[in-house]
Amino acid sequence: MEYTYKQEFIRFMVNNGVLKFGEFTLKSGRLAPYFINTGNYKTGKQLAKLGDYYAACIHDNGLEAETLIGPAYKGIPLSVATAVAMYHNYDKELNYCFDRKEVKDHGEGGLFVGKQLVDGEKVIIIEDVMTSGKALREILPKLEAAAKVEVVGMIISVDRQEKALNSELSAVSEAKKEFGIDVYSVVTMDDIIAAIEDGIVDGKEHLAAMYKYRNTYGAK
Repeated sequence: MEYTYKQEFIRFMVNNGVLKFGEFTLKSGRLAPYFINTGNYKTGKQLAKLGDYYAACIHDNGLEAETLIGPAYKGIPLSVATAVAMYHNYDKELNYCFDRKEVKDHGEGGLFVGKQLVDGEKVIIIEDVMTSGKALREILPKLEAAAKVEVVGMIISVDRQEKALNSELSAVSEAKKEFGIDVYSVVTMDDIIAAIEDGIVDGKEHLAAMYKYRNTYGAK
């Protein structure tokens, strides 16, 4: 069977112990039927495949940019892997850079490592997940201090499509409302549910709980 890149990614997460089904208490206190632990990515092979999936998301959504931004720390390897994949898979050579936690006051100095940003540059932010939008709130002031860049989008691995604790909107929708930035995900919770329904991954015994969770906490 030939899978779409979204279906492949869901299988990849399950096979690598990143996506698990069961009962999990989240930091929010909610009892969820699935859990995503990106900390289980730890090999070069996994990172190479992640780059492929992120690049496919950029390509699939028709995003055009000159530079990929990898917020420290998890965004750093992801942006590098994605830049490599964009070159190998789509023959597009993109710059990449990432922020320092503190401004370097010696050597070449500056807040960013890699491509030095310039006014008018189109950039894409690369992150693993979005829970509260914290990473976006931290990186945007740094970008504004460096140059007047145009953020054409942000790529994350999974959109839980889940409303925040104090809002009916999801973190992705909040980012659009607050910053005017479109956030694209490789897959969504709906994609994960569809993958179980279609037998792409095992877990049909968890579907009832997945439906209930989506009905209870799904964002508008």
